[in-house]
Order: sequence, then C-alpha cells, then structure tokens
Amino acid sequence: MQNIAIYGRNLEANKSAHVQQLFDYLAAKKNTTWVYEPFFHYLKNAVNTGSSIKLFNTGNEIKDTTQLLISLGGDGTLLETLDLIRDSGTPVLGINTGRLGFLASVSKEEVQLAVDAIVSKKYVIDTRSMLMIEKPAAIFGDVNYALNDITIGKSDTSAMIIIHTYFNEQLINSYYADGLIISSPTGSTAYSLSCGGPIVLPDSENFIITPIAPHNLNVRPLVIPDSGTIKIKVEGRNTKFMLSLDSRSKLLENTNEIIIKKSPFGMNIVKLENHEFLTTLRNKLMWGIDKRN
Repeated sequence: MQNIAIYGRNLEANKSAHVQQLFDYLAAKKNTTWVYEPFFHYLKNAVNTGSSIKLFNTGNEIKDTTQLLISLGGDGTLLETLDLIRDSGTPVLGINTGRLGFLASVSKEEVQLAVDAIVSKKYVIDTRSMLMIEKPAAIFGDVNYALNDITIGKSDTSAMIIIHTYFNEQLINSYYADGLIISSPTGSTAYSLSCGGPIVLPDSENFIITPIAPHNLNVRPLVIPDSGTIKIKVEGRNTKFMLSLDSRSKLLENTNEIIIKKSPFGMNIVKLENHEFLTTLRNKLMWGIDKRN
C-alpha cells in the first residue's frame, strides 16, 4: 500500500469517466489517496472520490507522507506541481487529460495501466534538470526555479528591448528582440520550440538560448553547457521588463541584473514502460505520419 497524492486544475476534462476510474482503481488497490483540497471541492459533485481520502493544501502536508504525486491535466498542470514538490524529490506522474503533453505523457485511456505500474513499481524515474534564478534572490519567493524555461520579455507592446547576455562573463550577444528564452532540455519542446529552438534530449546537459522575434534575422538559437552561469542585463525605452519562470511572472526594473544557473536539484518524472521520450516525440509531433489521405 502506498500514499499517493493527486493534483489537478478545475477543468471540465477532469470531470470525466477516466478520472472516476483513477479514484476507483487506487481505492481497489488499497492505496491511501491524498487530494489537493481545491481540486476535491471542484470534483465532489461529479466524481465519487470515496470516503477514505485525505485532503492537502500545501507541499509540507505531503512531503514526508506520500511516495508519488499524480498530476491530472496537461504539461501546464504538471509544472504547477513544482510549488508542492520543491526539493523533496517526490516523483510526479502526469496523466494527460488536456491536449498536447510531453511531460504528462500518459493518456487518460491508460489510467488502469498507470495504476498497475504504480502499485507494482514497474516504472522508471526520469530526473529532469531545472533552471534557477540566483539573482535577484528570492524574486519568486523560495520557488526560484523552473522546469521548462526562464523568459525575459518586454513589459508592453512598445518597442523591442535589448538583452545583453553573457556566459561565464563572456558576452554572447546583445539581442534586439521582443524577448529571450533560456530553456532546459525539458523546455526544448515548449516555448523555445515554438520560437524556432532545437529539440534536445532530456538528459542533455545543456541550456538553450532562443530569441523571441529578433530584429536581426541572422540571430539563431544557441545551445550551451549547463555547467556555466548566464548573466542578463536589459535596456529599452520602457524602464521595466517581464521575467517569467514557467507560468509565473514578475515585472522588474531595468536596473536589475539576472543571473541564471542550473538548479542543485532536479524534478523526478515517472516514466512508464514503452513511454520513451523519442516515442512520445514521434507521436506528439506526428513524425512519419502521412496526412495526405
């Protein structure tokens, strides 16, 4: 028997037969199920979660209690679990009830397969490296890290900004652009990809620097080792710029210097058998599929 936590967003897709099956299967396997309380109140009139569940609101309540956390939704939902998991090392399994999911790679039709794998512990832990903002310290409280990317962007629809970017104190470039994405390997299939960045394998020890709508068309994404330090200074007509970690954002003054490093800890993603990254990549991007018919 295991203690398993469930986190989800208030999405209509989560009021489904597949979510009901998840609770039913977990109960049948005699697991103790912890449910994120706001999510429970959203589900309670549509899904029978059972009477023996426990509720939680913070990561501290499940840190030393649960062996695994299930995220119900898409990749965005899984990213939100960082605030609960933090540096605890608790593995996260993403069940995709949303749309495109590279992190939440288990489909809703595979709920029973996923529960069986959890109970029998027939899964692999895939530790994903993360990015960390070292300066300004605690700008995002004590969750100063991101699994996908850190983004520098202009604060409004006015003129582009200039992003002076250094690696180990050496100038890479002064990017005249709408913004700049510093991506982890995991984030290479997210915002960076939509801006023309390369896809790299999750265990690649790299950062990816991808400009957003650069003024100079000869500027291209750059892959650098994650063992170094990135320093960023911003200037522009506006005195503020936007700093984002995954889905969280803050407005900062241009006088702020940003220092980015690799986080000292990673995030543990549960990977089921036959759910390899390259398989997920081919399926999600429909590589090799002839759509002409």
